Amino acid sequence: MLNLQNQEFLTKDQIKDKAPSVFAESGAPTTSDKYTHISTERLIDDMSALGWGVVDTTQVKARKRVGYQKHLLVFRNNELTITGKDGDDVFPQILLSNSHDGSSTFQFTAGLFRLVCSNGLVLSTETFGDLKIRHMGYDKEELQRVVNEIVEQLPLTVESMNKLKQAEIPLEEQQKFALEALGLRFGDEGMIFNETQATEILQPDRKEDEGSGMWEVFNRVQEKLLNGDFTYVNPKGKVRKARKIKNFQQDIKLNQQLFDLALQYV
Repeated sequence: MLNLQNQEFLTKDQIKDKAPSVFAESGAPTTSDKYTHISTERLIDDMSALGWGVVDTTQVKARKRVGYQKHLLVFRNNELTITGKDGDDVFPQILLSNSHDGSSTFQFTAGLFRLVCSNGLVLSTETFGDLKIRHMGYDKEELQRVVNEIVEQLPLTVESMNKLKQAEIPLEEQQKFALEALGLRFGDEGMIFNETQATEILQPDRKEDEGSGMWEVFNRVQEKLLNGDFTYVNPKGKVRKARKIKNFQQDIKLNQQLFDLALQYV
């Protein structure tokens, strides 16, 4: 979905190339008279003043209201880092989604960027919550409050990561977690999974992800499910290669569900 390896913040021209809807100068023609337009560009400027820059962005594909559709911005503050004793460093992130068609508010979600594998994790809203700002009445003070609330959650984030790192999961539990994770990815599509698929998505791609700690297990499974790097058998009995998830809304939802599921195991 997103390329989170960027070390430098994107310029507005780079953001516009990837997600033109960010810079809509008015609401969609279908919005009501009560709709108050606030461009996402204003949020970019205000977040920059608080030390947060955009490292990537995307927008949903749309047939209607093109140019006003829902979009996502990933912000990072390079002065904030969670340094792991094992060298597994993580950067806190703020994910902002918005639209200019009147269908959503500014919604903020806490995330993590894992340096060792260039993966982005989205924290479970059940554990960390998410925050919203209505278009009507938005001001810098409210944005500052939202950012502060997310930053204040960092100790809780570290605590949860440490729980995952300290918990050793036996192979049987790893298989169970992997099967439940596959169920989250495919939902009610009628797929039947067995130990073969579970074993496949549990295979580590790098030395840092080896081991039976829940943190390593979670990261292996998360990366496979999002990148589509595994095979499965569809309801008709045919073997298929899973596709990479490209829809950012599906990506975020699965990330949050996986993180919550992992915490249940510790």
